[in-house]
Amino acid sequence: MKVSQMCSVKNMAAGIAGILFILASSVSMTVNAAGSGGKDSAKEVTLRICNWEEYIDLGDWDEDETIGLDSGDIIGENSMMDDFAEWYYETYGIRVKIEYSTFGTNEDLYNMLTLGDTYDLVCPSEYMIMKLMTENQLVPLSEEFFDASNQNNYYINGVSPYIKEIFEKNEIDGKPWGDYAAGYMWGITGIVYNPELVSEEDAASWKILNDPAYQRKITIKDNVRDSYFAAIGAIKSELLTSEEFISAPDYQKRLEEEMNDTSEETITRAQEYLQDVKDNAYSFETDSGKADMVTGKVAANYQWSGDGVYTMDQADEDGIALAFAVPKEATNVYFDGWVMLKSGIQGDAVKQHAAEAFINFISRADNVIRNMYYVGYTSVISGGDDIRVFEYADYCYGAGEDEKDTTDYDLGYFFAKEAGEDYVITAPSDQVYRQLFAQYPTGEAMERSSLMVCFDEEQNRAINQMWINVRCYNIHDVPVWAWGIAGIVIGILMVLGVRKVKR
Repeated sequence: MKVSQMCSVKNMAAGIAGILFILASSVSMTVNAAGSGGKDSAKEVTLRICNWEEYIDLGDWDEDETIGLDSGDIIGENSMMDDFAEWYYETYGIRVKIEYSTFGTNEDLYNMLTLGDTYDLVCPSEYMIMKLMTENQLVPLSEEFFDASNQNNYYINGVSPYIKEIFEKNEIDGKPWGDYAAGYMWGITGIVYNPELVSEEDAASWKILNDPAYQRKITIKDNVRDSYFAAIGAIKSELLTSEEFISAPDYQKRLEEEMNDTSEETITRAQEYLQDVKDNAYSFETDSGKADMVTGKVAANYQWSGDGVYTMDQADEDGIALAFAVPKEATNVYFDGWVMLKSGIQGDAVKQHAAEAFINFISRADNVIRNMYYVGYTSVISGGDDIRVFEYADYCYGAGEDEKDTTDYDLGYFFAKEAGEDYVITAPSDQVYRQLFAQYPTGEAMERSSLMVCFDEEQNRAINQMWINVRCYNIHDVPVWAWGIAGIVIGILMVLGVRKVKR
């Protein structure tokens, strides 16, 4: 909010009036930030948001894109940012100006922050949230944000109980994630594949990435954390799929430890595996794998589930039925979540209120559906007492009345707040392995899911060096003749060195 300059001391009465006006404005601002609902067009707060590219509804939907639910139609006419600004003014009486930026990877975001870019609200993935927490860069969410009695607190009243438990159980330095981060989208990693070219059995293992049967027909992610995770799954496949390991009472804890192992032996083995993958894969990619699957350049693609849904949707339009497999060894359950930065908020209660209100606004069921439709990923919001998010899942994947080959697909683990609540979609049987499976994985698949934890500096140095070795140089690619020449050169240098010593 801009505050007028005080009048000159030549007019004492005007100066006192100015002071009183400023004090009154400050009190009014505090009341409005608490939710009084009054309006004053003179008030304005600037909110700087940085999010992933193409990761929020920008509006401009065609009429035929209207989502017709039993509870009412949903359509994105304006951008989510414009709609939030209008809602915030109507609700709290304060104008909000949003400065919206995007980033491509978690590392890009971190570099932007390191170089001095300033944001109030950002949306990194789980391991980057952990890193920012470790570095004490985040502002904790306010007590008001968790007040379930506030009807405008859509996040706390609508977040999936499954997701909420994960955010409450996992801690950094004794502080739960949920104290600092509010989830946005979530999913798992797996393999999108063409079932006419790849068997389900092969697709359901990380070992497919270096399988010579699919040479130049598979892609892998071009970032160290995702590729390292897949490599560990492959090199530890025998252990991770053993009955003794799976049936252990502390299976989930042990799985996370194994999938985040950075011992020297594991890093060496992972490097060797990824160097083999480099020789076998069509490409390392971040975004192009989706198009390569649709055009048929590749037969299998290591993919995040949200992009997997998009890929299968696009392929369907071309009459190609792709499928999604979750590796039997383990899958990474990932999250993107909203966090507030100290460097941006700087103790400004009004700005923090606007940031938290933005999180709540996009957590309202209709806006959740808009964002899911627009970006293709799965929201952490199940809706609570608002049934529309489940209705949308049924709208997308429920079987038609005339379909006979159907399967009851239970989503209780994600939607149900209490045992016994019924959240079952009667879906076409093939959806058990396609978009529905990627959008909302089964409870069985989630049992073998693991988080990527935040590595310390030493661990990061080690795996980053491993990644450099993989991406820039593969010792196994050096031909025999090159080793011969190198040996001759070394021999000559040694002879010259001996002669020099003798002299």
